[in-house]
Parts: sequence; C-alpha cells; structure tokens
Amino acid sequence: MLRPRIPVNQQPTGEIIPTITTLGAVIPHNQAQAHAPCGCQHHAPAPVAPAAPRPAVQLTPGALLLLVGGGTAAVLVVGAVLVSMLLAVAITAGALAIVALVVRSLIASEQKQHRR
Repeated sequence: MLRPRIPVNQQPTGEIIPTITTLGAVIPHNQAQAHAPCGCQHHAPAPVAPAAPRPAVQLTPGALLLLVGGGTAAVLVVGAVLVSMLLAVAITAGALAIVALVVRSLIASEQKQHRR
C-alpha cells in the first residue's frame, strides 16, 4: 500500500501563543511549560463568521449558452437514436409479417397438392 510520507512532530514546538487580558495587554504563555495561576482570563477564541457561500460553478453568459447548446444537441442525438431504433423494429416486424404470409401460403399450397 502507498503510505504518505508526512513528518510527525514528536515534541512540542515551544510556540508561544499570546493571550489577551482584561486590560488589553498581551501576555505570552508558553504552551510547553506549566505556569502558576495568573490573574489573566483565558477565553476561547471568538468563532469566525463563515464566509458567504459561493456557488460551486460560476457560469458566464457564453458558457451558459454553450451548456444549453450542448444539452440541446445531446437531446437531439438521443432522440435520433431512439427514432432509428423504433424504425428498425418496425421494419423487422414488417419483414416478419411478410415471411409469415409466404410460409402460410407455401404450407396451404402444399396441403392442396397432397389432397388431390
């Protein structure tokens, strides 16, 4: 199996993340070290407002016309194929009816000859 080669950080990076106190001063706290209780208030980060949803595909007027033209062409092609299949079935049914009449006529004439 294929496994991604992503390096794994085994130890903390020691990144300093500042927190905001009630007075507005920024006091850095080291995440890797435990600290004594302090007077600052730790707040959860404010939720970020989601961006306005954008449509997955944005169509220009030219692309929209191309899409409508392509859809129309596809419908016409599918319609032509279905009509040709229906015509093929109709021709086959007609040919089969003619063959049935010929075979019936041959059988009837054969029976008349044997009766004589």
